[in-house]
Amino acid sequence: PPTPAVSVVMAAKNYARFLPTAVGSVLRQTVPDWELLVIDDGSTDATPAAVAPFLADPRVRYVKSDRLGQPRAKNLGVGLSR
Repeated sequence: PPTPAVSVVMAAKNYARFLPTAVGSVLRQTVPDWELLVIDDGSTDATPAAVAPFLADPRVRYVKSDRLGQPRAKNLGVGLSR
């Protein structure tokens, strides 16, 4: 895949209720050349289901991690960004 101009890393733990608004905000940006990495940091709520509808957009990626904590989850996302 091509390298996007902008990478957005979003760490989420039990944020299902906030994800549609947060991801929607990224989708509405005027810069078209971006990627979004949603790092699920061990959620026990409906976070995977909240992200699922957005995965139809190839610019959105979802990664499940195991309770790394916000800083390490974000660092994982940075490491996976293109």
